[in-house]
Amino acid sequence: MKSFVAFAERHDHRHVRAARVLEWARLAPSPQQRRNRLLTVRRFALALSAEDRRHEIPPPADALGGGIFERRLPHIYAADEVAALMQAAARLKPSDSIRSLMYETLFGLLAATGMRISEALALQLYDVTADGLIIRQTKFQKSRLLPLHPTTRGALDRYLAARRRVGTLNSALFVSATGAPPAYSTVIAVFLRLTRVIGLRGEPGLRGPRIHDLRHTFAVRSLERCQNDRNAVGRHIVALSTYLGHAHVTDTYWYLQATPILMRQIAAAGEALHQGAVA
Repeated sequence: MKSFVAFAERHDHRHVRAARVLEWARLAPSPQQRRNRLLTVRRFALALSAEDRRHEIPPPADALGGGIFERRLPHIYAADEVAALMQAAARLKPSDSIRSLMYETLFGLLAATGMRISEALALQLYDVTADGLIIRQTKFQKSRLLPLHPTTRGALDRYLAARRRVGTLNSALFVSATGAPPAYSTVIAVFLRLTRVIGLRGEPGLRGPRIHDLRHTFAVRSLERCQNDRNAVGRHIVALSTYLGHAHVTDTYWYLQATPILMRQIAAAGEALHQGAVA
């Protein structure tokens, strides 16, 4: 905004002029920056115009071209695909180290909780409590408690038994055969290799399921299991948003993807509404 104000003052303008905003926005070096400039000043002008109609409202951001960002369609994992990934992880070498169990538990925990990979790798031994996992100061500077299903807790306890036998002063929950926590890039490389082994991805360079899609899958599958009632869905979305650590409920919508089950539920709800069965 300071840049635009200075630009307008150089042209002796005291009110927003749409043509001048467009001129200034076009000076940005990239299409996305040009759109952002126009969008920012347009919001500013809308507020000013409410008090003083001499401020002109610039056109929408699409006046400088459509957005260049496209949401990548997430892969919603089937249960057998997650199982195959964990089984492939369990076969990693060396078989006499914690490496295979660590990756099997890590991928399973991501699928069972929907946590971010960065959150999982940041977990410390003391973050495992009787009530669940404590996720500390993450993306939105929010800490939260993740209750665990008994089966998930059982798998985590089996890993913990092996983890405590690893001779290291490091308190990280997930450690490799060397006793040090694995780097993010290493985890991604192992994930990509295993998904190719089990046939979920093609050759290097080709698109395929991402590790982050496990988070999308958790959100979608949890909604599929929600009671088919508008009030129940509303409560569920709020709880899901909290569990995922989102700052706003709208952030959770980004993770939802239509599946056959959800589409059937939506169709049934729409039919009930049409027939007057729903107020």
